[in-house]
Amino acid sequence: MRLQQMHVKQHTLRILIVEDEPVIALTLEEVLIDAGFAIAGVAGKLDKALALVESDACDAAVVDANLVGVSASPVAIALAARGLPYIVMSGYSPDQMRGEYPRAIFLSKPCRPELLLETLNSILRAGQN
Repeated sequence: MRLQQMHVKQHTLRILIVEDEPVIALTLEEVLIDAGFAIAGVAGKLDKALALVESDACDAAVVDANLVGVSASPVAIALAARGLPYIVMSGYSPDQMRGEYPRAIFLSKPCRPELLLETLNSILRAGQN
């Protein structure tokens, strides 16, 4: 009797990009796609970002702290409520935002793609434990 190898189809992880600067959003999209991720959506405004989180379309997110002058902390709260990992990217220092994002991983803009991918993979691995 021949044993058959089991093949498990792996789900491509879907990353939500919450960024109001189109050039930065496009760059993030390219970096993530090149690294093998799928893009769950790109949101430059709070309401669209919240709708995408609520739709269960993503496995993780990269969130700009400030969307057109509005704090993106409601997005972080919604992600955390669903147990989804996220990274906050900002030009502000983490100390300036710690109160709005108490358990967030922060990356400063501009961020090297390697650091973003390393950090994203780290939080995704941590979420699997």
